[in-house]
Amino acid sequence: PAAGLTRLVSCSDRSFRIDARQLQRRFRSLQRAVHPDRFGQRPPEEQYYSEQHSSLINKAYQTLLNPLSRGLYLLELSGVEPAQETDCDADSAFLMEIMEINEKLAEPKNEDILEEIETLIKVKQEELTREVTAAFERDDLQEAKKLLAKMKYFSNLEDKLKAKKIPS
Repeated sequence: PAAGLTRLVSCSDRSFRIDARQLQRRFRSLQRAVHPDRFGQRPPEEQYYSEQHSSLINKAYQTLLNPLSRGLYLLELSGVEPAQETDCDADSAFLMEIMEINEKLAEPKNEDILEEIETLIKVKQEELTREVTAAFERDDLQEAKKLLAKMKYFSNLEDKLKAKKIPS
């Protein structure tokens, strides 16, 4: 069950703020407990159980570690419609910024420009993460949703950047 992800790794249930180190420790101890290697000699249904739990714990960890997926998950828990990129389309200054970065990414590969874009994306994502944290703490889910939509844009840019950086 989706609602179990935060409980599974025993984070404070509905908080966007997490302690990454604590999450990692919890993840490791849970993984050790259900690791399929430990169930090699057990009956097939126990082996199956261990595999299922192992993959669920991995999914929970990945979801909660990443601010974007964690935020989307919290919105889902609160019964808010998933954030779509169109949620921030009213913000024309933001869209212009995204277009400019996209144009730079479309130019022939230039290490300096790629470095500059990478830094910019990182700074923007950190800024948005802080704003999303504040929105969740005020319980302003609509604002959180708008900010997460912006994070989605930057996440897509990050993917394009990674693809571009891989030597072809």
